[in-house]
Amino acid sequence: MLLRSDIPDSTVEVSSLQLQVPSRGGGIAGQLLLLIVAILMCIGIVVVYSSGAGWARSMYSSTEYFLWRHLIFILLSLAVIALFGRLDYHFFWKTSRLIFLASIALLSMLLIMKGLHIISGAARWIGFGSFKFQVSDLAKYALIFHFSRLITEKQSYIMDLYDSYIPLLTNLMVIVILVALEPNFSTASLIALIGFMLMFIGGVNIRYMFITALPLLSIAVVYVWAAPYRWARLISFFSDDEKFMSYQVAQALIGLGNGGLHGLGIGQSMQRELYLPLSYNDFVFVVVGEEYGFLGALAVIILFGGFMLCGLVIAKHAADSFGRYVATGITLAISLFAFINIAVACHLLPTTGVALPFISYGGTALLFNSLGAGILVSISGYSKRQAGISLLATEGKGES
Repeated sequence: MLLRSDIPDSTVEVSSLQLQVPSRGGGIAGQLLLLIVAILMCIGIVVVYSSGAGWARSMYSSTEYFLWRHLIFILLSLAVIALFGRLDYHFFWKTSRLIFLASIALLSMLLIMKGLHIISGAARWIGFGSFKFQVSDLAKYALIFHFSRLITEKQSYIMDLYDSYIPLLTNLMVIVILVALEPNFSTASLIALIGFMLMFIGGVNIRYMFITALPLLSIAVVYVWAAPYRWARLISFFSDDEKFMSYQVAQALIGLGNGGLHGLGIGQSMQRELYLPLSYNDFVFVVVGEEYGFLGALAVIILFGGFMLCGLVIAKHAADSFGRYVATGITLAISLFAFINIAVACHLLPTTGVALPFISYGGTALLFNSLGAGILVSISGYSKRQAGISLLATEGKGES
């Protein structure tokens, strides 16, 4: 049994949610997910201090600069998890369109500011002073919320081309194109992948997606070829000649090789000391591998695998369709970013600017990932509460 007050007010919205009686599995998965996130954050504190000390001393004359800033964002992230973990996730059903439009407006504003030369280089960050955030992080979650609502609402005619697929594809392409024009090809590609995966899970006609994929892949190839630095990354990845390998990748492989099976020990990384660029951010996994070895790197991979499993269990046991799609989207987003970061560090994918969730230094990415974790906890907690209500209702009928 579900409480009428816990779900959207509109009769159409309530029927669209496809409510079901949840089991207790989601609640257990939510608790395990919280534990995994806490462990990853603890690893992040240690590794960010170790990998960023040399860079902080060089740039800010303080080896603890990155550590203290990271600790502040860890505390804020814990507050975000606690806040959104207790918030009814149907709040995002009611506000998904507003959040989606806000993300489009902010992405457009960035491009306008770039066109007016207010911003030079890549137009990715917005804000004032020390309060800045990467708009693509907001756009990613805005897309997940809005897609989850649209797919839920269109479920009765999800296979239709004009009323379902084209509106969904249009919404997705607006976000992807705006992010790609920043330029931020890696994040745009991942957002597109998340959108298509949600459509596939939601039951959209696969034939339409295949037909769309061909021209989109062609456009992506042209987009990569148009920028020499992106083309150089592809050449360095596919080439077997070490002289074509990028400096970052070469240093990353040296670091991972140094680690061996058991690693060099905490704080003993050699590559972090100004040899490996962004060792505290994009290539933080290299420091994990160098200091904790293959076993430490494997433990981090297992933790992210556990996160993905817990997220999918939460999605499976969600109380309604909206919760199921939101949980799936968030789980895919965080897991994809994690495994792509690790694959780049191991030279299994071309170099991209993707941080390692919950571990890499970076305030806004950590806060948005914590937002996702908090929503997953909310979905699992909602399922657990409704399971308890259903159990009490069943027991009440038995007594009567």
